[in-house]
Amino acid sequence: MSSSSDMTKNIHQGRNVKRFREMMSIKQEALAYELGGDWTQKRVSLLEQKETIEKDILDQIANILKVPADAIKNFDEETAIFNIQNNYEGSNASTGTIGIFQNCDINPVEKLFQVLEENKLLYERLLKAEQDKNELLTRIVEGKLNQK
Repeated sequence: MSSSSDMTKNIHQGRNVKRFREMMSIKQEALAYELGGDWTQKRVSLLEQKETIEKDILDQIANILKVPADAIKNFDEETAIFNIQNNYEGSNASTGTIGIFQNCDINPVEKLFQVLEENKLLYERLLKAEQDKNELLTRIVEGKLNQK
């Protein structure tokens, strides 16, 4: 296992600037323009080749790209790829969604028919209540007509 100082040596800040810039769909010319002054596309290109970048420039770039400066300083592609490969939900059937439902006894079609049957019973009860209400109203109206 490598120490944290070894990991820091492997991080190429210039490449990270390039990765973040490309993720944001920003061209080198646009970044140079945002940096202002005597920045050009060529200078941005040279900056992206540097392993370490001065803190003030890195802070400016991070502000322009709207990412934390630490993200540029500490992003390690190998670690990111390792984490994605080992933590991807579908990479291991025992921990992925398939694994969650392996011992599940629910039959979705059966559950659907159960819900439909419950809806049918509710509808029949509602219909019966409406019929009872109509009968009651009919008796009330007939009673009032007989009184006149």
